Amino acid sequence: MMKRDQERQRSWAPASVLGATIVVFAFELLLTSAVAQTATSYAPVAIKDSFQDTMVRMAAAKKQVMQRATDLLNERYDLTDRPAKAVTMSRGKPVQSGVRVKLPSGVTWDALATMTAQEIRERDLFPRGFLPLPHPNHAEGGMVFPQHHIDEIKRQEARDLTRFDLDYDLPKHFLPDYPPAIYLTTRPDLGDVSQGKVVTIDNFYELFNGILNPKQIEGLRLLVTPFPQQQYNQTEDRRSARPHRGVTCLDCHVNGHTNAATHLVGDIRPQEFRHGLDTPTLRGVNIQRLFGSQRALKTVEDFTEFEQRAAYFDGDHVIAAKKGVNVLDRGSQVHFMAEMEELFDFPPAPKLDIFGKLRRDAATESELRGQDVFFSKGRCAECHPAPYYTDNLMHNLQTERFFRPQMVNGRMAVGDGPIKTFPLRGIKDSPPYLHDRRLLTLEDTVEFFNMITEVKLTEQEKKDVVAFLRCL
Repeated sequence: MMKRDQERQRSWAPASVLGATIVVFAFELLLTSAVAQTATSYAPVAIKDSFQDTMVRMAAAKKQVMQRATDLLNERYDLTDRPAKAVTMSRGKPVQSGVRVKLPSGVTWDALATMTAQEIRERDLFPRGFLPLPHPNHAEGGMVFPQHHIDEIKRQEARDLTRFDLDYDLPKHFLPDYPPAIYLTTRPDLGDVSQGKVVTIDNFYELFNGILNPKQIEGLRLLVTPFPQQQYNQTEDRRSARPHRGVTCLDCHVNGHTNAATHLVGDIRPQEFRHGLDTPTLRGVNIQRLFGSQRALKTVEDFTEFEQRAAYFDGDHVIAAKKGVNVLDRGSQVHFMAEMEELFDFPPAPKLDIFGKLRRDAATESELRGQDVFFSKGRCAECHPAPYYTDNLMHNLQTERFFRPQMVNGRMAVGDGPIKTFPLRGIKDSPPYLHDRRLLTLEDTVEFFNMITEVKLTEQEKKDVVAFLRCL
């Protein structure tokens, strides 16, 4: 009897093992499936929560979200209002001065300049303000506008760009002139044609009739016409209290320039690796050859069409179809818009000659010394050659040499990869700096590149380079 029981147990043993294996395999498959469902490239299309429930929940969390963003800025930067003496943007707004990035305790900029990248990384001395700057709410993302722009558009058009979940984060004194000046490549004799106004659907015709041709006027009309966008539309997953007509191209690129509105790039997944976005100026796009967040677009026409089809919707064409994508006609509308965009010119630079260099009879000694450093020891001109101070290429700064990967307010701080060399013409009109707004002043920018390029500029050389940059 005992012998038969032992044989029966032996005969069932393989089946038991097999059963256990199947259970384990099924459990692992379930886990793998859950991970696969989490790590998706797509946003949810069918929203389960009601709009009211979503708005109540996110509005309640807004104070905490913005406090976290404010705390990060205060940890990184000196945010006081300290304008430079007698230095203004094109329409008179003071330019902020001084290095605003805070140093780690017990070190100086000179001391950091003597260290290797490996030393800085191992001792965790890379200034926090040099790390990638997250979106005000990186996990959520989306377009966010400065309050003064929200107020102006609401006054002119009764279109409210307020988000119930989120506000803009940087103080106003670090942002560009508002309204910005408008210079036209076709009519340099007119100077600033903005008349001190923000160009909108309400006033574009009266401002530009008689200055632009009919194609350009139609292009401008399209640039100031609201079209649906990820956060501003009629769906239940919008981030505006009321159903929304959308945003315009010139809501970010105000007057063909910028108001420093922020967003996240659409071409990177998952969310925590997406770069924060500083809205670049449209001034001088006629001399540029790379467009889009990863610069895969080679013409302004490509860029204009891409923005409406994809960038407005976080690079997700599925969501674009749901929310009301504006499909532009390539042969007419895209052409008209691109022609208008290419008319926005750099601001005048009276100290520069036709080759983009300083006139020696117009520049100060500091500005001339700064130019010499820019084109020699500083190695700035290797990526930013005259006359427009861009090589129209992309460069990898390899910032990851200086810090370990780390999570910062929902943003995974790693190397940035290749980024576009933006033109430096008119640079004092376009704060904040770098592609994600992490550098608040030109002094911050010079310190950043002094460390990244390891050229070891002296304090006087840094000041002189800033003086030169303000002339461009």
